[in-house]
Amino acid sequence: MGRYKGYIMVVIAACLWGVSGTVAQRLFEEDGISMRWLVTIRLIISGILFILYGLFNKNLRQEVFEIWKHRSFIGQFFIFGIVGMLGVQYTYFAAIDEGNAAVATLLQYIAPVFIMFYYILKTKGMPTIYEYLSVTMALSGTYLLLTNGSFDSLAIPLMGFTWGVLSALALAFYTIYSDHLIRQFHSVLVVGWGMLIGGISISFIQSPFAVNFSGWTTLTWVFVVFVILFGTLIPFFLFIDSLRYISAKESSLLSCSEPLASVLTSVLWLHVPFGFIQGLGTILIIGMVILLTVSPKKIEENLEKSVHGETG
Repeated sequence: MGRYKGYIMVVIAACLWGVSGTVAQRLFEEDGISMRWLVTIRLIISGILFILYGLFNKNLRQEVFEIWKHRSFIGQFFIFGIVGMLGVQYTYFAAIDEGNAAVATLLQYIAPVFIMFYYILKTKGMPTIYEYLSVTMALSGTYLLLTNGSFDSLAIPLMGFTWGVLSALALAFYTIYSDHLIRQFHSVLVVGWGMLIGGISISFIQSPFAVNFSGWTTLTWVFVVFVILFGTLIPFFLFIDSLRYISAKESSLLSCSEPLASVLTSVLWLHVPFGFIQGLGTILIIGMVILLTVSPKKIEENLEKSVHGETG
């Protein structure tokens, strides 16, 4: 029974991450919410909530401020918070703002390919047939998403595609760089401090107070709260807690429901055009993630961490 509970928790978490991207797109398009402001407020509030959770959790309380007692970790946390956490959040939401949530989420899912290349170069190993095939699937899927099969025009704006690829690179860096920190501190605290550092950093460019609430409707408030709580805090805890019942490999496979949730809500709710060929691209990218996860090679242990890091 516990395993099924874990499965349900991962699927709910992944779906919430996917839907939150679509909700963010709606906020950008129909409510005129600034992408930079949403990134700033999401990082700051979520970071504070994660840290407060640590303070009220008797098992984490002693560890909350431990990082500030070690000079070597302070620099690492600032790099993680600014380049990793802020980098992932900013590029992902920029991809949504310039394109759409469905494609942004799918493009972020090619991160395992970049992680795979990193570990191949690091270990100086030769790619396996699984890895050659996964790269082919990722490139083919990305091409179909970008063009919808047409050589003459792009199915999504070029800037949306560019930000999406940068989001995948940022997620790859986030995953690889956070590995050492998560071995030293609880993942809740790593993510919490990373978010708060990233949010404060971007505040120098985009003030969290520079927002006009006069045009906000009740739905606007509901959607902003949804992105912060149901798109960040709740799915993160569901995903982490699920690992008590199921393996990291199983959670990685089930988290592929995130792009599916994003595509379905984008098409059915926001009426985002999504062609048949783009659907094939979606299948190829999700298939690539599954292939790398079930690959028998040792490198899969590192790839499992990439979906999610967790970023949402």
